[in-house]
This record gives sequence, C-alpha cells and structure tokens, in this order.
Amino acid sequence: MAGSSPGVETLPDTAEKTAFAPLYRVLIHNDDITPAGFVVDVLVEFFRKSATEAEEIMLTAHTQGVAYVATLPLEDAEFRVDQAHSKARAAKYPLTFTYEPEA
Repeated sequence: MAGSSPGVETLPDTAEKTAFAPLYRVLIHNDDITPAGFVVDVLVEFFRKSATEAEEIMLTAHTQGVAYVATLPLEDAEFRVDQAHSKARAAKYPLTFTYEPEA
C-alpha cells in the first residue's frame, strides 16, 4: 500500500467527548428588609463563601442593587438558590437570588 508504514496500525478515534453542563451566574439582589448578618450567613452556608467574601458580596448588593455570587452548573445553581430562598422565607425575609446563563 502506498503511503502506509509497515507495522503501523491506525486505530479509530475512540476518545469520548466530554460535554460540560452549561454554567449559570448566580446573583443576589438587595432588599431593605433582610439583615446584613443573615445575608452573610446564607452566602457562607449555601455558597461556600468565606465570611470576608460574603461581606463584600453583601455590601456590593447593598450599594449597587445586585451582586455576583458564583458561576455554577444549572442544577447546582438551582439547588443552592432554592436552599437560600427556603431559609430566608422560613425567617420571613425577602432575600432574593437569581441565576442566568453565563454569556
């Protein structure tokens, strides 16, 4: 065979293509009712932020109306937002998170 090297066999490409779940940006929205300490606690508990990071996020939301929290796969974003909302509603606070596809 022309162009073939003796003893060299070419195998078909069997490498699997890894499909990554689409990522979503989680945002926190300011409100004038939820106490700052509660917001920080929620960010630490459900979004695994350090106390310092959580405080910075809370202050950004307070001064700018909204703040970036994290970029997560959709199921993770939904789960954490649902947990945070459940805790806030149980405490009678309107704390609100949203998520949007990462651009």
